[in-house]
Amino acid sequence: MRTLLFSEIMDIPTIYKDEHLIVVNKPVDLPVHKNDFMPNDAPYLTKLIGNEYDQWVHNVHRLDSKTSGVIVLAFSKEVAHELALQFERKEVDKQYAAIVLGELPEEGVFDEKVVVKKKSKFKKNALTRYKRERLVQTNISYKEHTNVCLSLAQVFPETGRWHQIRQHFAKNRHDIVGDSHHGDFTLNKLITAEWGFRRLMLHASKLSFTHPVSGERLTFEADLPGDFDQLLQVVAAK
Repeated sequence: MRTLLFSEIMDIPTIYKDEHLIVVNKPVDLPVHKNDFMPNDAPYLTKLIGNEYDQWVHNVHRLDSKTSGVIVLAFSKEVAHELALQFERKEVDKQYAAIVLGELPEEGVFDEKVVVKKKSKFKKNALTRYKRERLVQTNISYKEHTNVCLSLAQVFPETGRWHQIRQHFAKNRHDIVGDSHHGDFTLNKLITAEWGFRRLMLHASKLSFTHPVSGERLTFEADLPGDFDQLLQVVAAK
């Protein structure tokens, strides 16, 4: 009997791989790297990929554990460093999909400071652009909200602060559905109780960068998870 690979156990689709780097579609609720609050045997992305290919794997950029989607990892310190510099120099194009509360304008930009880490009061400038892709009227009513709308948005962060997208949308009263840290907790509970959706509706859908060795400009995409469309279908007012 063949031993299952870690990526098969955790369902980590590989989008691209060469001897220098790997691009995968990270599952929701999987941390990228180990932190002090995790048990020793807890799974995390760099560990699973490293075990599968029997080599050290370096994370290059941030992707919250609760966010699914495209992420690039490096197989050497040198490649990781070059990729990290591209992120710092804002040479990487990032695109996300999010389901948010309310009728989001057709397009816009959030240009506001956000806190740099959990439980910190220190803030830095951050810039997030967005475009509304779909608007759904629902039968959901609670507190002062009646028949709320949900918007599916394409999001383009131009900086890379901690929880930047989540903070920006929450600060502007367009909380991301399923955000248990910054979002609308009552809405989240209603959606979970009625339809069973628990995840953060934020997905890294597209990533473009220059290959540190070949110099080729590469673009990778991860399809929108099925539960995004399922949520918008079941909540739609009939």
